[in-house]
Amino acid sequence: MTRIIASTPRADGYRMPGEFEPHKQLWMLWPQRPDNWRLGAKPAQRSWVDVATAISRFEPVTVGVNNDQYENARNLLPEDVRVVEISSNDAWMRDCGPSFVVDDTGGVRLVDWIFNAWGGLYDGLYLPWDKDQMVPVKVAEIEGVDRYKAPLVMEGGSFHVDGEGTLITTEECLLSPGRNPDLNREQIEQHLRDYLNLEKVIWLGRGIDPDETTGHVDDVACFVRPGVVLAAATDDEDDWRYELLQENLRRLEAATDARGRKLEVHTLPMPAIMEITEDEAWGVDTAEGSLPRRPGDTTAASYLNFLIVNGGVILPAFGDPNDEVARAALAGLFPDREVVSVPGREIVLGGGNVHCITQQQPRG
Repeated sequence: MTRIIASTPRADGYRMPGEFEPHKQLWMLWPQRPDNWRLGAKPAQRSWVDVATAISRFEPVTVGVNNDQYENARNLLPEDVRVVEISSNDAWMRDCGPSFVVDDTGGVRLVDWIFNAWGGLYDGLYLPWDKDQMVPVKVAEIEGVDRYKAPLVMEGGSFHVDGEGTLITTEECLLSPGRNPDLNREQIEQHLRDYLNLEKVIWLGRGIDPDETTGHVDDVACFVRPGVVLAAATDDEDDWRYELLQENLRRLEAATDARGRKLEVHTLPMPAIMEITEDEAWGVDTAEGSLPRRPGDTTAASYLNFLIVNGGVILPAFGDPNDEVARAALAGLFPDREVVSVPGREIVLGGGNVHCITQQQPRG
């Protein structure tokens, strides 16, 4: 059995690396929840296969699957993708899964956050979330790594780190009443410093999905490398996202990182506002306690929800004119990585995208 470490990563000299640092492998969870994924999740499963196949060109992939879907997933996924039995309530590995930390000697441990389905009984998306809470424990057992148990409700999509002591997040998410209502901003920052080994937290304002994740940052901003950030933007002043994205941009342009550098800020366009069609909404089961999917609901479609992998970038595409603009922009920002586009519409119908359904395990 792996150990729960009683101290903190900061005290032990562990830090969370940036996503752009080398990975050992990439983790995912298999979708099947019929009150979130339409048509019994079959279209979503096809998208998971597309994403896992794209990532497996660059690094190993492990997919956790509920027991009743194991055989199906094993037959659908490529042979070089590892499939393990990990039960979960839904497929958001970024959010219910662990965050990995490393030290200078090659050690790897993980941080096990408290997960409450993006808001618990206040404004969470489903009940129960008991299986999701066990995902980090099972990953630790499978990999044989020790873990820290953090006293903070937190999801991996709510923050990005540069690996050098800086984190970006949003006030909308981390300060929301459904997360840590008994903690103030300073107390939350201290937990982040202790469990990710940080010196600086850069607070943005809002995300683009208030009803889903309460404003996760991975739809609106990320680190390209230390000192360099990428932010979502739109030039259309009639777009409801315009002002919040401009406010985030202003904050980033005014910020310095943990090493005192003024951030170099680049922007990525947004796809057009994407709405759920009547057919897409009708394909989703209704269930008490789950967020309903209604025709005309807007989705959190964003190119910022891409994933950096070893030698590559996996980018969601939406059949939008800006698909190629975003791909070209990322190719310029990541000259040493191949940018691979995968279909993103089916994933965003469930509330997230490529970054949300993946979690990197750094190389020790």
